[in-house]
Amino acid sequence: MAADPAQLESFDEQQDTVPELPTASHIAAAYGHAAIHNLEEEHRTHGRSGSSPSSPVTPTIGNPLSRQMSGSSHVDIGFFDPEGVDQLRRTLSRQSTQSRHALHLEPSRPGERQSTHSESTEETLAGPNEPFDFEKTLRDVIKKLDESDIKRRELGVVFQDLRVVGLGASASFQETLGSALNPFNIVHNIQGLLHPATRDILSGFDGVVRPGEMLLVLGRPGSGCSTLLKVLANQRQEYHRVEGDVWYDSLTPDKVEQHYRGDAQYCPEDDVHFPTLTVDQTLRFAATTRTPRSRIDKVPRDVHVDNIVDVLETVFGLRHVKDTLVGDASIRGVSGGEKKRVSISEALASRSLLNSWDNSTRGLDASTALEFVQALRISTDIARQSTIVAIYQAGEQLYEHFDKVCVIYEGKEVYFGPADQARQYFIDMGYEPANRQTTADFLVAVTDPNGRIVRQGYENRVPRTATEFVEHYRQSDIYRANREDMTAYHDQFVGKPERVHHYKQSVKAEHAKHSNKKSPYIVSIPMQARALMRRRVQIIRGGIAAQVIQLASFVVQAIIMGTVFLRVSNTTQSFFSRGGVLFFALLFAALSTMAEIPALFAQRPIVHRQSRAAMYHPFVEGLALTLVDVPITFVTQVVFGILIYFLVGLQQTPGQFFIFLLFTFTNTITMKAWFRALAAAFQSAAPATAVAGLSTLILVLYTGYTIPQPYMIGALRWITWINPLRYGFESLMVNEFHTVDAECATLVPQGPGYEGITIANQACTTVGSVPGVSTVNGNTYIQLSFTYSYSHLWRNFGVLCAFGVGFISILLILTEFNQTLAGESSIMLFKRGAKTDVVKAAEKEASSDEEKGNSVTPNSNSHNSTDLKAMKEATPEVGTFSFHHLDYIVPVGKGATRQLLQDVSGYVPPGKLTALMGESGAGKTTLLNVLAERTTMGVVTGDRLMNGHPLPSDFQAHTGYCQQMDTHQPSSTVREALLFSACLRQPSEVPLEEKKAYVEKVLQMCGLEAYGDAVVGSLGVEHRKRTTIAVELVAKPSLIFLDEPTSGLDSQSAWAITSFLRDLADSGQAIVCTIHQPSAELFQVFDRLLLLKKGGQTVYFGDIGPRSTIMIDYFQRNGARKCGDAENPAEYILEAIGAGATATTAVDWAAAWKKSPEASRLQEDLERIHSEGRSKPPVQARLKGEYPTSWFYQMGLLFQRDASAHWRDPTYLIAKIALNCASALLIGFTFFKAKTTIQGTQNHLFAIFMSMIISVPLSNQLQVPFIEMRNIFEVRERHSRMYSWTALITSQILIEIPWNILGSSLYFLCWFWTVGFPSSRGGFTYFMLGFWFPLYYTTIGQAVAAMSPNAEIAALLFSFLFSFVLTFNGVLQPFSQLGWWRWMYHLSPYTYLIEALLGQAIGKMPIQCSDVELVTIQPPSGQTCAQYLDPFVSASGGYLTNPNATSGCQYCTFSTTDGFLETSFNIFYSHHWRNLGIFAAFICFNVFCIYMFTYIFRIKKGNLFRRS
Repeated sequence: MAADPAQLESFDEQQDTVPELPTASHIAAAYGHAAIHNLEEEHRTHGRSGSSPSSPVTPTIGNPLSRQMSGSSHVDIGFFDPEGVDQLRRTLSRQSTQSRHALHLEPSRPGERQSTHSESTEETLAGPNEPFDFEKTLRDVIKKLDESDIKRRELGVVFQDLRVVGLGASASFQETLGSALNPFNIVHNIQGLLHPATRDILSGFDGVVRPGEMLLVLGRPGSGCSTLLKVLANQRQEYHRVEGDVWYDSLTPDKVEQHYRGDAQYCPEDDVHFPTLTVDQTLRFAATTRTPRSRIDKVPRDVHVDNIVDVLETVFGLRHVKDTLVGDASIRGVSGGEKKRVSISEALASRSLLNSWDNSTRGLDASTALEFVQALRISTDIARQSTIVAIYQAGEQLYEHFDKVCVIYEGKEVYFGPADQARQYFIDMGYEPANRQTTADFLVAVTDPNGRIVRQGYENRVPRTATEFVEHYRQSDIYRANREDMTAYHDQFVGKPERVHHYKQSVKAEHAKHSNKKSPYIVSIPMQARALMRRRVQIIRGGIAAQVIQLASFVVQAIIMGTVFLRVSNTTQSFFSRGGVLFFALLFAALSTMAEIPALFAQRPIVHRQSRAAMYHPFVEGLALTLVDVPITFVTQVVFGILIYFLVGLQQTPGQFFIFLLFTFTNTITMKAWFRALAAAFQSAAPATAVAGLSTLILVLYTGYTIPQPYMIGALRWITWINPLRYGFESLMVNEFHTVDAECATLVPQGPGYEGITIANQACTTVGSVPGVSTVNGNTYIQLSFTYSYSHLWRNFGVLCAFGVGFISILLILTEFNQTLAGESSIMLFKRGAKTDVVKAAEKEASSDEEKGNSVTPNSNSHNSTDLKAMKEATPEVGTFSFHHLDYIVPVGKGATRQLLQDVSGYVPPGKLTALMGESGAGKTTLLNVLAERTTMGVVTGDRLMNGHPLPSDFQAHTGYCQQMDTHQPSSTVREALLFSACLRQPSEVPLEEKKAYVEKVLQMCGLEAYGDAVVGSLGVEHRKRTTIAVELVAKPSLIFLDEPTSGLDSQSAWAITSFLRDLADSGQAIVCTIHQPSAELFQVFDRLLLLKKGGQTVYFGDIGPRSTIMIDYFQRNGARKCGDAENPAEYILEAIGAGATATTAVDWAAAWKKSPEASRLQEDLERIHSEGRSKPPVQARLKGEYPTSWFYQMGLLFQRDASAHWRDPTYLIAKIALNCASALLIGFTFFKAKTTIQGTQNHLFAIFMSMIISVPLSNQLQVPFIEMRNIFEVRERHSRMYSWTALITSQILIEIPWNILGSSLYFLCWFWTVGFPSSRGGFTYFMLGFWFPLYYTTIGQAVAAMSPNAEIAALLFSFLFSFVLTFNGVLQPFSQLGWWRWMYHLSPYTYLIEALLGQAIGKMPIQCSDVELVTIQPPSGQTCAQYLDPFVSASGGYLTNPNATSGCQYCTFSTTDGFLETSFNIFYSHHWRNLGIFAAFICFNVFCIYMFTYIFRIKKGNLFRRS
């Protein structure tokens, strides 16, 4: 095994200091340059003499900040995966044997510092049968590096007087619809944009981080830690300005940004990776894009990538999951800890020299968090990186790995220096750590006025404010030492042209042959494209189901459309249908792309991060996406095209079929590029989707199908010239009709009295007919109807291609330059009109930190304001809850089951705080859910008792359950959330005034008085957690369960929440809570512990004891090692029972517990509790019915909450209103003042038909709040028995209706008169369109949402179902030609809506044909037109314009709109009230479906989609 790197170096003359460069063992460094970063130009060659730029730096003797050997602990390379490391060792051993002949080792040169282990002879290599020495092999590899002339480089950072300025105040009022539309506010907002308020986020920072050093950044949330990390990693874009001196070696930040961006990297706290890639693919991609040109032994690129990935997967213990998907919230993948390690490995594979890690241990348990930092230590030592880390709850062992620490207090630097001296520095200042408080927690506590403890005798001397802390720090030795260290670094590294030159050469050597040597990207664009295309294919392959579903939807649609237009006849009757099918073929493919927009936004943070790490140009990702999409689109288009073309029976020649395919394919690619370019232009998905929807409407209206080009109004006709769909549609039409010579479907005159006439005296009614000819030529028809010409076919193809290339270019440009996402600001919002000190303070000093928005504290001392007397009065009578021999078994599919809990017993006495602990996956949350009766599947056996009696039927109403996720209605204020809970969970007999008074008492108890009017969604983590607890407390529970109340909090907030729980317990409340990663001081707050191991087995249940003595004694007695005095008992017991990825244990702790005296004492205690309890009467059920309040009361409150949520979401309401108005004006002006010709009547029809399409985006919009509100109910409120699900659904239907009626009324006003409908018919039209239509789309949208698990699926499902409604309503394919599908025509609700609207609005009106629509008929000689045609006109309708002429009779087919609508579209004026009745019946059916689907899919036990 390699020796511990900390011992690898010993020094001759400078025993007391450590040189800056070779500190981290050069073994480890060698390891880096060999196996990981073969070509790393990272650290100047160890031991080169002379003053060449790469010679080592001789440290200044006595440099106070040089790392002491004991200063930070080092980690063994085989830490995560010892077997894997052994295997790697054998591989390297084989390689070293093979390459032995290539070695020519030189003796050490003068001035070279020798390691005690180093013998520079060939004997360092093992023979074939000797044991392999990893260390020697690595040393051998580094020699090779020296000889191969590969220049290495490294990057530290020094900063002086660093100041970061951000925008905006830290607290503000919440927007509502009223405030958004208030003209005074609009003026105010414009002023704000022109002269933004700025404030200092950070100021006065000095320090240096050298290569091989780890800096820990500590501070409370919002103090500016993330900002410091971003700025040091040279990510400055999001800040208003950054001032002060920052040097990376001899490079300025601008230089690094332009040319060496990949050398400094910021890793955000969330692990965002492509979920459908495997771990191996993720790492391979990073390694491929950052592989340098100059490699050791000239190994091929792919071998180099293999080596890197192999080593990373081994060292970070990822070999066993290398073929597992990374996964995300909806796709199963690797665990949280493994995903963290993937992030580290990816950053290392990209070979950055300086890394910032932001709060990367969030959500990891203590053992995994420690492993993460150990992994960082390994990588810092090996790769000689500069590492900067911010961590919120850092354990002691974890802290020991750092060299330096920086403490931030409200954006000011109050300590920057050696990590091992920080604790003493603050003790000397006058503060003392709490018992067993870890150093990191102590350092953060000092910056919290409520968390720090002043030493005796120092009360009047200690600094209190941030400014006083800074003054104290500036006068200390630590500060002086830091300045000296900075000066030393400055003198050695800054402003040295030769260093810059060396760095440049080193980078140049890494660039691929054909890449731009000045670019930060080291591989050329074709290489980036190849890697990205390979990755895109892997992403698609990982999520293949989506592709299959998409292809299936195309097939289904093609079959449906094909059968609707099945085998069109070769008569003029099919002309309209042919146009319809071609239009649909073009449209469906183009519109299916809109669904991609959310996915494009989901991947943007990944692309942004990777392009910042200089892996690839963002535009190349856009290009790869487009290129990989081409074959996929081609396949779907061919399948779709073949089905639709041959089912419909379009022109059966090969040329026409392939032209059809070519145009639909080109058109789809062009439209995909359009929607992607649109997504690239915006910063968030909502506006992008809205604009995409509007652009779709414009494109569809101006394609030339719904309204032919000659009929468009001049002012808007230009839109057709910039519409790619129009060119595609014209080409498909001319291609189809070019060879059509159709038999006339209706010759006039015909029928009784016209038996013997010849074709010479008849004519065809279709546009384009020629007198005396019984067929109509397709070319003439499209020329006269649409002004389309066959000669335009290939011109249009060229134009389409130009659009495609143009859109793709726009996509690439926007992708390259607009990578940011709309940021979430952490500004605390208050209810409008609230007189709160917090907002006033924030407005007064717009100089506090945006991150600090959540720590702007009013004067009340929030942590200690918990009023014990109020608590005692508020706590209800509590019994003892006990559980006996609990087992829990769940089905895992294929008939198999898994046991999650085994024989767990215990009890929860009132007034005690009981902790549930165990490693990740031990079943803590499972046990909590079983105890609280919140399981939704599986079988629970064993007893749960209250005072020895079975639990009352309404046990859930007696208990409070605080989940790990704080689920609240985000726009409610804290006070409203509490009152809502109190009103619905306290019995209805309690008067409202009393409930309100109790809410105020709980607000005070939870330290939330100052935040009563704050909006829950904008609270910081700590206050949101307090709100979650408060919402449960107002229900007056007798027992409280909490799931991980401290996870994700910083140590101070965690302490505040835990002390608050302690106060609650002291007031007599019984509390159970699961906890992971507790510090020693947090752990001490608990009275009792139930410890579980993997598999849900009890390891310990009992008292913890003062300073954890009782518990520790139990473990030491049963075979665990001794627990050190300074050790954290929580971490000690987890390690003892073998928790964590790398811990092991020889003792079977579950068996040891069963045999122990403690276990038998527990049984005795349970017996005693049960017998005492049974002597008293059982706990009475509180509820008379299922819920504490009546259904109408619940409905009223829910409606009130929904109403305020809508009012406070101006974006949603304005979008709804704007969509209605914009669409109405667009459709209105497109069909502006439609005439009373036949085409004009058809325009009226399409004006109504297009109005129906607006219901798709409107329904998609309202599904989002419906599903969000339902999630709050399912996750939290349902289990607490607050209200009935039917009350929730009723309130959600009722709240949408008035807003949607308002939207549709505005639509009607903007649309009715612009299209030119007669005013006398307006009343009924408004009644249908402004009242019944919104009722329909509200209810159908919610019915689809009710059966969908999330909004994306709801949107897809809705579009799919809606396409049926549109297809079968008798407009696209008239009723007379629907054939087999006629039953669907009667089932489509829009059939009745369109018939009612159109029949009533334009029925019983005269028609005047336009010249093109008149049919010319030659009468037999000697007859006037009237004599010849009167019998026909009186039988069939229509009129003559020239009854007295003797030749060229001008006949118009229809004289009234009724004639046209009845024969062509089966629409009757007389049906409009009947249709209204049928449409209303559909609405009632939808409402029934909302309730039924909600019940089937979400409420019924064992349903399909609900999360268990």
